[in-house]
Amino acid sequence: MSDTTAVTPDVAATVQALSTHGGHLLPAEELSQIIKVSPADWARFARNWEALRLDTYMADGGTYRHRRYGQYELDPSSGQLTLLPHEPYRQESHINALNGGVGRLFEPLTGAFVNDPLLHELLVTLGRTFSAVDGTQRWNIKLHPYRITAGAEAGQPAPEGRHRDGVTFITSLLINRLNVTGGESSVYSNDGEHLLTTTLAEPGDLLLGDDQRTLHSVTPIHPLDSGAPAHRDVLVIAYTAR
Repeated sequence: MSDTTAVTPDVAATVQALSTHGGHLLPAEELSQIIKVSPADWARFARNWEALRLDTYMADGGTYRHRRYGQYELDPSSGQLTLLPHEPYRQESHINALNGGVGRLFEPLTGAFVNDPLLHELLVTLGRTFSAVDGTQRWNIKLHPYRITAGAEAGQPAPEGRHRDGVTFITSLLINRLNVTGGESSVYSNDGEHLLTTTLAEPGDLLLGDDQRTLHSVTPIHPLDSGAPAHRDVLVIAYTAR
C-alpha cells in the first residue's frame, strides 16, 4: 500500500484487498454510498447501453457483443478528468489472443454517457483508490461499455478465457442483467491460485483487480426464457499508470 495518498475510510477495505491478494468485490450498496448515487441514478446511466453498436471485430464470428469505447486522462489529486481524442483501440496479440494485434475502431462514447455525473464521480473515486494502492499520480482510463446478448448463441463476456488486459488495474461494473443465467466472474493469482468467484447481480456491483498480479474470467450467459430478450450489461474500466 502506498503511503503517499490518503486513504478515506470508505475505500480502506478496497485498498487493503488490492494491496494484498489483488482482487476485491465492492457490492452495489457500498459503491452507491461511496459515490453518493441512488437507484434512479443507476437507472438513468443504464439507458446509455441502449445506444451501443455491434462489435464487428470478433474473430470467433460472434454477434453477441455490442459496445462503444473512449478514454480519459485523470489527475487523481485534483480530480481533473480530460476526455481524450477518439482513436482505435488496440491490444497486442500476446495479451488478447482472440482479437488482438489490430486497431479496432469502435463508435465513440455518446454525449449523454460522458456527461453523466455518476460516471465522473466513479472515475475519480476509482483513480484515487488505485493511487492509494501504488502512488500513481496520473492515470490513463479506457472505458468499454458492453452489452452481451444471449439466445440460441451463448453470450461470451470473456471469449478469450482466463486472461489479463495488459493494464495496471481492471474493473467490471454491472449495469444490468436481463433474463440471463451464468456470467460468473473469477479472479486468480498469476500462479493460478483461485482468489474469488462471484456473480455480479445488482446494478453497481463492482469487481476490481490488480491486472499485473491477477487474471480473470467470466462464464458464458444463457437466457432463462429462450423466447424473450436476454443480455448482460457491464462497464469495463481499465486504469493504466502514466
